[in-house]
Amino acid sequence: MIGLCTDSNSQLSADLIARFDVEVVPLTIIVDGVEFAEGEDLDADGFYARFVGEHTPTVSTSQPSPGRVALAYRALAARGADQILSIHVGSALSGTLNSARIAAETSPVPVRLVDTGTASFGISCCLWAAAEAIERGATIDDAALVAESLVPHIGNVFVVRALDLVRAGGRSGSSVERAASEAAEAAAAADAAVVPILTLRDGKVEVVAMAANIDEAVVAMSAMIVDAGTDLRVAVGVADAAARPLSDALTRAVRSVANVVDCVTYRVGPSIGAHTGPGTAGAFFFTAPSRAPR
Repeated sequence: MIGLCTDSNSQLSADLIARFDVEVVPLTIIVDGVEFAEGEDLDADGFYARFVGEHTPTVSTSQPSPGRVALAYRALAARGADQILSIHVGSALSGTLNSARIAAETSPVPVRLVDTGTASFGISCCLWAAAEAIERGATIDDAALVAESLVPHIGNVFVVRALDLVRAGGRSGSSVERAASEAAEAAAAADAAVVPILTLRDGKVEVVAMAANIDEAVVAMSAMIVDAGTDLRVAVGVADAAARPLSDALTRAVRSVANVVDCVTYRVGPSIGAHTGPGTAGAFFFTAPSRAPR
């Protein structure tokens, strides 16, 4: 049996955790100097509740210890796994994979590591596709190849409503901030109350549409999703209550489309919300390969 492991930066949804019996290793989130285990000591609701009035908390993240990853490997082995596929946030973005590499040396069963080179639910897309490949009978190496090859084919679209919180999120001058700010300036110049619809392509955030209300945003976002191909897997994410009307409407729209074969929802948790703030909603989407690429 192949056990599956990832880290909490993946934002993996509860239903996918249950569906594929995944062990999720929490990153450490430091909020105003206090450490929390993401998803355990601090969930999405608890995190966004700290944005009160004019207060924007100081947030940073830290990789899990090798010992914490080792606990996940032992838990999978105890459930019957005789090998483990461990899929993680990109090594250029976090030291999590290095902790996993050290933990693998003492794992009771062999571990195959995957550096996705990406973050957020993009990691989960890689795990989702690999898990489906395993269900179809793929070996651990073939499933790892599915995960490693998927990243260029993962689409995304999102809205960052709280633009001032993006500026305060610790990435001054980031591509998200620049794209959102430029769109906001254009809207102000046009004297229009519009929201920029964004996507991340080749490491750069681009404005793909402008919307004056939720209906327009849903139309633009769902059109981008359904145009991405056939047999789509879609995950709709939401940060907090402020963004839920948009995410709920997008979920309903996507689930009604014939070429979407699976749609899950997830929360934008602390390790991602630290950079986007409250009021964020969006989606990741991909077509799972029918077999491992050669």
